[in-house]
Amino acid sequence: MPLSEVGKNLELIEKELSPYKTKLLPVSKTFSVVRIMEAYHYGYKAFGENRVQELLEKYNAMPKDVEWHLIGHLQSNKVKYISPFIALIHSVDSEKLLAEIDKQAAKAGRQMDCLLQVFIATEETKFGWDIDEIKDWYGRNEIVKYKNIRIVGLMGMASNTQDEVLVRKEFSTLKALFDFLKQYDSLPNSRMETLSMGMSGDFKIAAEEGSTLVRMGSAVFGLR
Repeated sequence: MPLSEVGKNLELIEKELSPYKTKLLPVSKTFSVVRIMEAYHYGYKAFGENRVQELLEKYNAMPKDVEWHLIGHLQSNKVKYISPFIALIHSVDSEKLLAEIDKQAAKAGRQMDCLLQVFIATEETKFGWDIDEIKDWYGRNEIVKYKNIRIVGLMGMASNTQDEVLVRKEFSTLKALFDFLKQYDSLPNSRMETLSMGMSGDFKIAAEEGSTLVRMGSAVFGLR
């Protein structure tokens, strides 16, 4: 059976990622279920969405063996809608949000996997924890208060710039923090396994700098 257009795109991306220990998360925001199913039939069973409402619509429309990742900014009052089924929240950008996720996970009777979103870019519009803030938070053992979450890694977005030197430096900084926090892997609810960094425009640099998961939408599904 010939490959679909999405399948061909996935094949090309996989070849580019093959020298690295980096997996691909297709970002399906704004794309139709028909389009996403092309990636599903190629073999992908995990997808990233930015908005809770759109994620819920696709969760209801897609096969139930799909793992859904929430990668966009998450408001505390929306956590309850995704807590029963979400596989991974990439965008935990504050302790306030983490506390709400812990609360809703308890109600759902499960432990929820999360990534701490770290602010590494030059643009003030991006969200995330400061690096020193995370180090201090871990140092004070604050994480053990949250019994219903597991921190399984970090997420970051580099500056939107053509300056590859700056982008590489930002990714390298996040990788250094990721490695630093591995010293806390003995805690019951923290294990640095996933470093989610790199998108369609900078995924190759991210892979070179140690990303374990790149988030790509337009490179997979085409222009929005």
